[in-house]
Amino acid sequence: MKSSIIGSIEDSIAVKKRVLETLVDKIAEAAEKVADSLGQGGKIVFMGNGGSAADSQHLAAEFVGRFQRERDPLAALALTTDTSILTAIGNDYGFEKVFERQITALVQKEDVVIGISTSGNSENVLRALRRAKELGATTIAFLGCGGGTIKAEVDISITVPSSNTPRVQEAHLTIGHIICEEAEKKCLNS
Repeated sequence: MKSSIIGSIEDSIAVKKRVLETLVDKIAEAAEKVADSLGQGGKIVFMGNGGSAADSQHLAAEFVGRFQRERDPLAALALTTDTSILTAIGNDYGFEKVFERQITALVQKEDVVIGISTSGNSENVLRALRRAKELGATTIAFLGCGGGTIKAEVDISITVPSSNTPRVQEAHLTIGHIICEEAEKKCLNS
């Protein structure tokens, strides 16, 4: 048991080292877009399925509450939290549209929409990101497994170099925290 625990921790460290070696510029670009959006009165909109839904909620909370510094709330929301909306859209229009309809209702051109998909192939996330682009919003994706179909559809693709879902999710949360931290710093220094 101890050796498998050590192996899991070592795998997590190895994935994060690959993130460090390959994704710093993309993370910085995403943080800049997020900070610019917030500075212009925009909001950050997160979405994903399963663990990525939980990450969406977690990251939105970091912006609205606080991350590391006491500050005014920053506008962010997760499209994964309203069960009435999710089940009504899923029932009436299909699960593939649960985020797309919310994007149509809530997103404006000054916003940043962040889709999270470990596979890069979540149809509902893909459709919503396409709709956000049509509305003029900046689109960012946190992906894994080579980026899937979503990678080519967004303004900024942050594709964790791993196909191991737990390790990808761990890296996504780290990346989200970094983006929040950098945006928070920039917003406080403005």
